[in-house]
Amino acid sequence: MTINYWAIFAAAVASYGFGAVWYTVLSNAWIAAQETTKEAQGQRHSIVWLPFVISFVAQVLMAYLLAGVIVHMARSGIGISARSGVISALFLWAGFVMTTLVTNNAFQARRWMLSLIDGAHWLGVLIIQGAIIGAYGIK
Repeated sequence: MTINYWAIFAAAVASYGFGAVWYTVLSNAWIAAQETTKEAQGQRHSIVWLPFVISFVAQVLMAYLLAGVIVHMARSGIGISARSGVISALFLWAGFVMTTLVTNNAFQARRWMLSLIDGAHWLGVLIIQGAIIGAYGIK
């Protein structure tokens, strides 16, 4: 069994698109949770497009590593499907993503709303990626 790289790319593109919609809809709440303004947020980066490139590269890496977990499961005899991909994504999100996010935001004295908005975003990202990779990502 090997990884389907087209599925990884599709998962990264789909989850990146989800993030664009998510943060467009929740932009005001997200900025308020950071206790900043749109103007101040816009001035934080000297290269405006760089965070978007970093985000997409991170999405590709996340999809690749999730595919690796799913391939490992397949080699262990666990059935691979969109459902098992989503379940794997949920476990990884709860065990690694959300715990890290909540810890970082707690030490930075950030509002809990920021953890909820960002955490729900990453949950959506991983569910989308897990479903696509689980359904199409193994050859």
